[in-house]
Amino acid sequence: MIQSSEIVHLFTDGACRGNPGPGGWGVVLSFKGHVKHLCGGVGHTTNNRMELLAVIKGMEALTRPCRVKVTTDSQYVKNGITTWIHTWKRNGWRTASKQEVKNVDLWQQLDELVARHQLEWAWVKGHSGHPENETADRLANKGIDGLSA
Repeated sequence: MIQSSEIVHLFTDGACRGNPGPGGWGVVLSFKGHVKHLCGGVGHTTNNRMELLAVIKGMEALTRPCRVKVTTDSQYVKNGITTWIHTWKRNGWRTASKQEVKNVDLWQQLDELVARHQLEWAWVKGHSGHPENETADRLANKGIDGLSA
C-alpha cells in the first residue's frame, strides 16, 4: 500500500552510438532533497532499448511502492506505457498490424514494475536545457564510455 504523499522524481535517458551500436542508460532519482545517479551500458543495442532500460533501472532502484513522477525525453517510452501498451496486452503483445511488439521483453518488465507504484509520466524535449534530463543524458553516455574501460 502506498501511504506517502511524497513523490519520487525519476529522470531517465538512453543513448546509443550507432543504432544499433553500443548503448547506455542514465537515471537521476530525487526524493526529499536526496539525489542518486545511476548508469550502465550494453555492448550492442538500440536507442529505444536504452530508453526503456533507463526507466526499468530507475524503477528497480525503488525499495517500496511509492508515488513516482517519471520524466523522459522519449515519446516512444511515454506513449508506449501510457497508451499503446493496453492494446498490445489485449492483442497478446502484438501490434495492430499483428506484428510482435518490438522490445517486448522490456515492455513486459516495465509493465510489471509500474504496477507496484502510482505513476505520473512527463515528457521533455531532449537537449533543451532541462537540468535533470541533461544529467541523465550525461549519465547514459558515461554508461557507454564505461564499456571500453
